Amino acid sequence: MKSTNLSPDDPRLTAFALGELDGDEHAAVAAAVAADPALQTAVAEVRALAGELTGALASEPEPVAEPLNPPTPAPVGNEALPEPAGKVVRFPYYWITGLAAAAFAVLVAVRDEESPLVPTTRVYELDLHSPAEATSEAERQAAAEREESAQKRMAEARQMQSADSLVTNDALQQFAPMAAHEAPDSSKARTQFGMGAVKAEPAPAPYLSAASRAGTLGVHESVFPPPPPRTQPFNTEGYAVIDENPFLPAAGNPLSTFAVDVDTGSYANVRRLLNQRARPPTDAVRIEELLNYFPYTYSGPSAEDETPFAAHLEVASAPWAPEHRLVRIGLKAREIAGARAAANLVFLLDVSGSMAQPNKLPLVKEAMRQLVQRLHPDDRVAIVTYAGNSGLALPSTPAARSQDILSALKALTPGGSTNGAMGIQLAYDIAKANFVTGGINRVILCTDGDFNVGVTSTGDLTQLVAEKARSGVYLTALGFGTGNIRDDTLERLADRGNGNYGYIDSPKEARKLLVEQVDGTLVTVAKDVKVQVEFNPAQVQAYRLIGYENRMLRQEEFNDDTVDAGEIGAGHTVTALYEVIPTGVAWEGRTNVHPLKYQQVDAIEADDKAPRAAPSPELLTVKLRYKAPDSDTSRRVEFPLVDRGTSFAEASADFRFAAAVAGFGMSLRESPHRGSTTLAHVAEWASGALGNDAGGYRREFVSLVHRAIAIGYN
Repeated sequence: MKSTNLSPDDPRLTAFALGELDGDEHAAVAAAVAADPALQTAVAEVRALAGELTGALASEPEPVAEPLNPPTPAPVGNEALPEPAGKVVRFPYYWITGLAAAAFAVLVAVRDEESPLVPTTRVYELDLHSPAEATSEAERQAAAEREESAQKRMAEARQMQSADSLVTNDALQQFAPMAAHEAPDSSKARTQFGMGAVKAEPAPAPYLSAASRAGTLGVHESVFPPPPPRTQPFNTEGYAVIDENPFLPAAGNPLSTFAVDVDTGSYANVRRLLNQRARPPTDAVRIEELLNYFPYTYSGPSAEDETPFAAHLEVASAPWAPEHRLVRIGLKAREIAGARAAANLVFLLDVSGSMAQPNKLPLVKEAMRQLVQRLHPDDRVAIVTYAGNSGLALPSTPAARSQDILSALKALTPGGSTNGAMGIQLAYDIAKANFVTGGINRVILCTDGDFNVGVTSTGDLTQLVAEKARSGVYLTALGFGTGNIRDDTLERLADRGNGNYGYIDSPKEARKLLVEQVDGTLVTVAKDVKVQVEFNPAQVQAYRLIGYENRMLRQEEFNDDTVDAGEIGAGHTVTALYEVIPTGVAWEGRTNVHPLKYQQVDAIEADDKAPRAAPSPELLTVKLRYKAPDSDTSRRVEFPLVDRGTSFAEASADFRFAAAVAGFGMSLRESPHRGSTTLAHVAEWASGALGNDAGGYRREFVSLVHRAIAIGYN
């Protein structure tokens, strides 16, 4: 027998996987594969890809010339390759060999480089176990039914959808995932190519067990078992980078300016990850969205107040740094009095192949069903779908005909790639064609955000949405699913589309956003809302805004009405926290500033020099700018705050709960500013500030904190 020394990129391994070796060479390669799990995995990958290509080319017209039948691969021991489902494929077999070899080379190159920049991944469902041999007609029938069921399930659940593929996108449109052979108690493995990972459950039996060698390969035994699972499989979820706001000296930086944010997607997404016992990526934790997920008991503006929201300011000691002060800015938007205006809604629904998962398109349908049941009879709904192309699944229809709307939703099925820009364009065209003057005109986008065909750049997509928002049609972006959620894209689309971003991980979350808070989701009471805080350097040595990193504005943009900012919906609450270092408290940042040549900075560096500021007991003044929904001219209001020396224990329940949520976010982010905070402290602070807790969201938060502790957070 020939000796051999193989690596996963050796072409002989591809030939072996495709049954092109014979004699001593086949035996030598088989022995090497038997001794090396990496080679076993490579063989499984090539065979999986060959199966995909076989299934794709089976749908091609048969060639006119006399076809060549593919040779039967030589077996390894008692291994039997599964028979292909459907009709026999008749075409030159070397097509498969060449394509599989090329694809295998690409896979090896990607694996060797270990680059995190692979733009897309493929997920294939494989069964690496031989099916049990049917010994009776009943067993053969049962096996055939299981095979048919597996083929159908795989075809529905694993549509390949990316243009950035191992072969051309046109060919991918024809592919159907491999049907896994299914037998009782058989193990499955999910192989993710590109920057792939393999997760197996349950663990397979040892390679070539004694029973296998004796010729009785059973359903629990694997000729090519998958390697051990990685603890954190690779995925293509996308999050924008967050650089936390630093402490800034008040003397040199008295103004802090940001746009309001009522998005809640980060909290629901973090909850989803923790419930899966996974550590959320640091950039997935946006503290402002954690804060604004929860309702607070702020009162709204009085009936005679022209301002569409009321401001509530509070200051007490920071629980993680008692010598510091924590300032809470709370806004409460006006509730709708009486009947709201008629709504013209366009549901823009992603029905691409990536949505073929239980927590994606089926959950989209359930969420939209809940919303339809909350609409008024004179509201109108259109449904636009998009995959490789976009289409009008339902023209604008009165909500009084809810059964027609629900039937159109029920009929939706997934498939194809994701051309989000084409769908967005059509959705806005439909909304504009049915525009309700003085009413609610909104596109509701439901997707995992994995745009991979047409205009895919986040910058180009946001420019498209921003342009459409100027027509008076606003955007709500709702994210779904796991593994490839493009959180960064969806948040930016909502921001530029004068709307809000939410993540729906369950029917309960759909109810919160689209039933309990439907007015806030649909009805905008103020747009381009900006906050500017002016700190009194006689009272404040330094300050830090907690969160809102991607909403920061330059100080001159506060008075610039051409600058886009955030929107507030009816009944929405907005919460922001500042950590303040009072004058006289030791702060290492003071010594980090070099003396300036042309300015005196003694107010920053010298303890015995008083800041040059007008005498005032006020700690700060909060200035707000906003526009009415139908106006392009802003109005300004101001609210001063005096620090009365309140301790954290004396603060309101809303204040203490908000501080707990901020501490939770800083802990998940492992923030250098979290001070003495531990999650045990967070749970204690939150448990003592539950208040009325309508909906049970604060109690759920406490449970989530304990779950984070259980998976290793401190």
